[in-house]
Amino acid sequence: MTDRLDLKKQSPRVAELTTAYFAFLDKHLSELVAGEATEMLELSEISKELCVSHQHLIAVIQQSSGNHPCHFYDFKILAVAQALLKETSLPVAEIARRLTYDPSNFSKFFKKYSGETPGQFRKKQRP
Repeated sequence: MTDRLDLKKQSPRVAELTTAYFAFLDKHLSELVAGEATEMLELSEISKELCVSHQHLIAVIQQSSGNHPCHFYDFKILAVAQALLKETSLPVAEIARRLTYDPSNFSKFFKKYSGETPGQFRKKQRP
């Protein structure tokens, strides 16, 4: 995700924090999928892990990207869900559980950001 942002135009600290945020999201989502974490972290918890205030994290990510940090969090969750739907035969309910969603809320989330249900997405991926 940081490859789409031009961090060279940012101050070193903004670039550092932006990179750390995206790396943390990747690590956290990997831990969720692997079962090493059991809860989706809130943005305030992520900011504590990165040793910055919640408001500062929001300001820095918005400055460097033009979007709220939650925008990227949601799209990274969607990317992980899409990968699991493509690459595994796990039931949609299990994918939802691993990503700490109730299955019906997961389907709503998935459709909101992708325009189709998880089942529709999976069918399109598998000929």
